[in-house]
Amino acid sequence: MVRVRFAPSPTGTLHIGGVRTALYNYLLARKLGGQFILRIEDTDQTRYVPGAEEYIIEALRWTGLVPDEGVGFGGEYGPYRQSDRKAMYAEYAQQLIERGNAYYAFDTAEELDQQRSSTENFIYGSSTRMGLRNSLALSKAETETLLANGTPAVIRLKIDPGQSILINDLIRGEVVFQSDELDDKVLLKTDGMPTYHLANIVDDHLMKITHVIRGEEWLSSTAHHVLLYRGFGWEDTMPQFAHLPLIMKPEGNGKLSKRDGAKFGIPVFPLAWVSDDPEQNAPGFRENGFVPEAVVNFLALLGWHPEGEQEIFTMDELISAFSLEKISKGGARFDYEKAKWFNQKYIQAMDNVALANIIRPYAESKNYTATEDFLVKVAELMKERVTFVQDFTETGYYLFEKVRIYDADTVAKKWKPEVKPVFSELTSVIEQCSDFSAAALEETVKTFIHDKALKPGDILPLLRIALAGTMKGPAVFDMAAMLGKTETVERLRLFENV
Repeated sequence: MVRVRFAPSPTGTLHIGGVRTALYNYLLARKLGGQFILRIEDTDQTRYVPGAEEYIIEALRWTGLVPDEGVGFGGEYGPYRQSDRKAMYAEYAQQLIERGNAYYAFDTAEELDQQRSSTENFIYGSSTRMGLRNSLALSKAETETLLANGTPAVIRLKIDPGQSILINDLIRGEVVFQSDELDDKVLLKTDGMPTYHLANIVDDHLMKITHVIRGEEWLSSTAHHVLLYRGFGWEDTMPQFAHLPLIMKPEGNGKLSKRDGAKFGIPVFPLAWVSDDPEQNAPGFRENGFVPEAVVNFLALLGWHPEGEQEIFTMDELISAFSLEKISKGGARFDYEKAKWFNQKYIQAMDNVALANIIRPYAESKNYTATEDFLVKVAELMKERVTFVQDFTETGYYLFEKVRIYDADTVAKKWKPEVKPVFSELTSVIEQCSDFSAAALEETVKTFIHDKALKPGDILPLLRIALAGTMKGPAVFDMAAMLGKTETVERLRLFENV
């Protein structure tokens, strides 16, 4: 069975690139009838941020990428939090030592700093380790004495020179590394915590992961990971690797970062992050008024290129069409305008009742009182005219409360002294309407305009301004019908006194 994992570190907000990684893992699992697993990689406790784990889980739930197993979801291969698995990693590091594929290193931080300052491009590896303080350079007796005395030691991977490490990446094809260029990575730190390199290999093996889909920044580490699989004798169960292209800045130059969010005023995280330090706060797609389906569709096409011209995909359609082979090697530019376009399309296609449920909390936050039927009508009238969910109550505030400000240009152009008595008379006519449907109102107003030998352009813009304050927005008679007779007439009377 195909088993994939999304393995973020709880070091703060989940970057939108991480969500894309989770999405591609999820799509492959669903496409091939496999399992999608969430593993929290918190081996670096110095970078742990409280609340980050909960943030990750909430982001996955919001985007619909719900794991089959993992932290917060259970499963038979747990625990799924690496700090809860700490004891086992030392045992596996010892196995590598016993197999001759790892060794103890007793070098202090000061000694290593001295090596770096005295040796240009210093790496701890086959060409330098015999001159350093480790169990390969020291005698067995010296090593045992140091260990018996509790001398702090790390365990390093032993990489033999002269090897070519071939990786068949599912996206990038054949990638070859030379072992002479690799350092002997630390696998187990002095505090007993594993590094990413050891922990993720052990966990992937024990959790029977078949495909490792992750960002291209990890490609350079994959040679070490292949050597670890060999070192353990796990070559036959080694997963296939696929390294995803970067998500680039909006201008296409460089990797998209948190700073770009602040620089361009765009969200680069799925959900807002709020902390005690205001400088760490960041907006999210959800709080910026995006629906999750639009975000998923947008992210799916940031690097993945399906056949044909189709751009709007349901989740089921994404699953059906997805393949790793159609992912580009090159970076994908983060086009926020395109993200907004997707959001518009999804809002327009959404069922009005579902939209009403989304609009409700926004309305309640502004203390607007509205029935479900009213919100459904708001959704129907406004969804072709909004970009973000909050636009229903912000741009379309006039559907919930009286006009705050009238379009000055239209008023100056259309509100002539001779028009005022005619407008007042029309208001009285509208007030007498027994049928307040949009169609009946339109017929009444157009008859009035005809009988008065007026032009529609003399009256209709003023009706719109009176009801909405702007020349934009829903059809004027649809607005009037939704607002009802009492509210419509009140607004018309208020406008007469402009």
